[in-house]
Amino acid sequence: METNKQLTIGLFGFGVVGEGLYKVLQQTPSLKATIKKVCIKNSGKKRNAPDSLFTTDRNELLNDRDINIIVEMIDEAEAAFEIVTTAMRNGKDVVSASKKMIAENLSALLEVQLQTGRSFLYEPAACASIPVIRNLEEYYDNDLLYSIRAIVNGSTNFILTKIAEEGLDFKEALLLAQQAGFAESNPLLDVEGYDAVQKWSILLLHAYGIIENPEAILFTGIQHIHPMDAGVAKARNQQIKLVAQAQKLKNGKIAAFVLPQFVKQDDHLAFVKDEYNGVVIESSFADKQFFYGKGAGSFPTASAVLSDISALRYQYKYEYKKLYHHKPHELTNDFFLRVYVSFDQLSYIPREEFEWIEEWYVQDDRKYLAGVIAFSNLTQNNWWKENNTSLILFPEPVIEEIETRKLKKRSLELAGII
Repeated sequence: METNKQLTIGLFGFGVVGEGLYKVLQQTPSLKATIKKVCIKNSGKKRNAPDSLFTTDRNELLNDRDINIIVEMIDEAEAAFEIVTTAMRNGKDVVSASKKMIAENLSALLEVQLQTGRSFLYEPAACASIPVIRNLEEYYDNDLLYSIRAIVNGSTNFILTKIAEEGLDFKEALLLAQQAGFAESNPLLDVEGYDAVQKWSILLLHAYGIIENPEAILFTGIQHIHPMDAGVAKARNQQIKLVAQAQKLKNGKIAAFVLPQFVKQDDHLAFVKDEYNGVVIESSFADKQFFYGKGAGSFPTASAVLSDISALRYQYKYEYKKLYHHKPHELTNDFFLRVYVSFDQLSYIPREEFEWIEEWYVQDDRKYLAGVIAFSNLTQNNWWKENNTSLILFPEPVIEEIETRKLKKRSLELAGII
């Protein structure tokens, strides 16, 4: 596609982001990109655009030879997959913001890209306004990537910020997030961690060449964070954040998960407030890089869509270097985590499963403990996210080896701590 060629867009979805893109394109005539047709589900809804722009027939867009780019931003994963793959097979390049559809169909989408040779870009599906996918693709294209830690869900970060800084309870903070347009139509996708782990599945592909269904990645959200947890964090001069993390271990395998974490005040992620996202990438020789930007809202996400559309003028494609040009890494469950667990009743907590327990607090109705546990225990059991139980990782949570664990556990037993 020549850089001076007119970009003619068929847009699926005209929600908050779709309308934002429509407005942004009107303000960027230099891009030479126009929306020819918009496919919507409900034709009776009033929209801030001419009626002639809209249709309910997807084929009007998919079969129009003048349309050379399909931009897909709908909520239904199955329909989105059908739209995206049909568009590529019809010779069109595609930009998508559907993180659930992409995360659950990575292998199939890679295959269609290879078959058709079309570009399929999806920066807005990861961190909205932050160009993290393109940086992982172009800058960190070797085996020296040590770790990536990120706040990838603006809604949960907004809620946690309001709880910590304004003393709101969970329901009040969630309502504020919905009123501000930061939460998904189904807020459980945000607060229970589904949105974050879908994004993390996508980023694991571009960071380490790992193709993994989101359901196979350990995750939870902030649904059980208790006011006492926020008080503990404040007393330790820390914050609670929902953090997606991937770290290369000494054996070359990758530890990956999405869990709440206590974050120190000097951590880059402590700077990330409200609906913002942040990504900290650490490599062997470049130390740490920090990316920061809005992770929710109309124009921030639309700006990422616009960036992908602009890249298509230069025939840009993801090369998936970590997958195709390097030996892909593997996920592992063979490591330990230092965790804080708060709970209502001690009977819910399998104390014998901990390598050791370092701290107890049992004076109030709400209780907590801190200790070290095998990651595999969390992957095989659900006790840590049931019965109103809250699990939060301590800073620097990955422990690769515990050579002295038996000795340490025995000493704590003798001291009467466990």
